Amino acid sequence: MMFETEVKQIIKRTYNVKSFRFNRSQSFNYKAGQFMFLTLNIKGEEAKKPFSISSSPTEKEFIEFTKKLTGHEFSNALESLEVGDRVKIDAPYGNFIFEGQYDGIVLLSGGIGITPLRSICRYCSDLKLATKITLIYGNHTEADIAFREELGEMQQKNPNLKVILTLDEPKEKWVGYKGVITGEMVNKEVPDYLNRVFYICGPSIMVNAMEDLLLKLNVDSTKIKKESFQGY
Repeated sequence: MMFETEVKQIIKRTYNVKSFRFNRSQSFNYKAGQFMFLTLNIKGEEAKKPFSISSSPTEKEFIEFTKKLTGHEFSNALESLEVGDRVKIDAPYGNFIFEGQYDGIVLLSGGIGITPLRSICRYCSDLKLATKITLIYGNHTEADIAFREELGEMQQKNPNLKVILTLDEPKEKWVGYKGVITGEMVNKEVPDYLNRVFYICGPSIMVNAMEDLLLKLNVDSTKIKKESFQGY
């Protein structure tokens, strides 16, 4: 479905990450984990890029994506958007989806790869699904953790959701994991991991590394779902 809409709200998530919310038509539907194409007018020409949808289908008033602002042309055009500006959206796309079809899932995220996984966590929490969810979310520093407060709130309200954070460059006071996601981390935090389905999202190099890690842990390849992308 392709449609025009307007910017409803812009939310600063971290020092260099923002969420862009757009008015959602009642006729527009999508599944948790899918992505959209956004078209902007840049210097008189249309430019189009794909973005994972970070909102949940349960959030009826808006559709949202979340972007790390990188300083590239498209990113700068996004940063200049204001509430009320018009854009074109083409969606939904993708098979990286969750609709409650598994009893247990593990979400592995690197950086801004959290976006479709936030959608899945919110979807499960809003619908009070019985699905066991473990999110293992890696970032460079504490300042890079997008949705940190919201994920914490969801974890408090959803007894089936466990959020695990790890940092490449933690400060001395950090009490969570340090370094990249490892097999030991998965084994400790998800003892029943062989009975779970894995969703991996982040930069391509991270996604490939996580897939190799899971295969070494004897996870069946049919239980590994992947979504990789680079920032614009």
